[in-house]
Parts: sequence; structure tokens; C-alpha cells
Amino acid sequence: MLKRLAKIGALLLALAIPLSAPAFAQGSLSDTYSGDELVQSGQEFFGSAAQGLASLVERAVGQFGLPNGYILGEEAGGALFVGAKYGEGKLYTRNAGEFSIFWQGPSIGFDVGGDGSKVMMLVYNLQNIQEILGRYPGVDGSAYVLGGLGMTVTKRGNVVIVPIRSGVGARLGINVGYLNFTSEPTWNPF
Repeated sequence: MLKRLAKIGALLLALAIPLSAPAFAQGSLSDTYSGDELVQSGQEFFGSAAQGLASLVERAVGQFGLPNGYILGEEAGGALFVGAKYGEGKLYTRNAGEFSIFWQGPSIGFDVGGDGSKVMMLVYNLQNIQEILGRYPGVDGSAYVLGGLGMTVTKRGNVVIVPIRSGVGARLGINVGYLNFTSEPTWNPF
């Protein structure tokens, strides 16, 4: 009788674990997106501001290969030597589907101004959705009065994220900071 109860308990535990796991817990992500697919998706998302997108995607693919995920979203930020950035979007993967994702982060440096951007982030080496969550340090520079399209690279462990931004605003400077990716929105930039 004790063995039978142990088997039933093990079966119930095996059934309960997948039901209680968070939506981000998915299997390995291996299928990649081609450069043409990324450019098409980016052009649909950025609209008329997409001039130059193909060359930035080509540059990222040439340096890092084909990504196995990408994020489309929007962000806003500002700085007066110390700054903050907030964003939200959707992470797209071939194997695990789509997920809402949020990012925020502080910065410090010779940086003054404010901006709002549409962002396409190419995501490389993502083994599971949980792996994208966390802090990605980096250096960022901006120099525009009305708008522009720019690319940066940030890395944590094996995961590389290449944000491509099309923004408007007035911003000038260079800063050091990080982006903290989360599954829930927060006002705390740290």
C-alpha cells in the first residue's frame, strides 16, 4: 500500500510541476531568423523610420550570426548626467512563441537630454526564455537633435542582445549603465 501511495504521489507531483511552472519556462531555443525576415519585421514595425535598418541588421548578422529571437518594443529615457531608461515590448522566438518583456536601467556619464525610441533587439544564444531575464551592462552614446537610428551591443553570459533604436528627442553624450530585463513592469531602474 505504501508503494502504491508513493507512486500516486510521484505521478501527482510530475503532473503539478508543469502546471505550476511560470509561462517563461520553455525548452531550448535553437531556430534562428534570417536577415531578410528581421529586416521585413523591422520595416513593418519602424515604418517610414526604417531607412538604414537593413545595413544595421546586416552588420549585426555579419558579426554575431543569425539570432534565435528578437524583441520589438518602445522605450523612453532621459538624463542629466545620471539617467534612467524604461521600455516594454514583445520577445519573439520560433520555438517558444511570444512573451511580454520589460526593461529598465540606470546610467551615469556625460549625457544630457531625453528621447523616445522604437526598438528592435536581436537576441543571440538564448537557450530558454528565463535566460534573457537579468542585467546586461553596456556603454551607450547618443548624438541627435531630432531623430536617428543607432545600434549598441550588450552581453551577459552567452546571451548577446543588439538593440537597434529609432528615436526622437534631443540627447547628447555617452554613458555607462545596464538594462535589466524583467517579466513584470517596474518603476525601479535598479
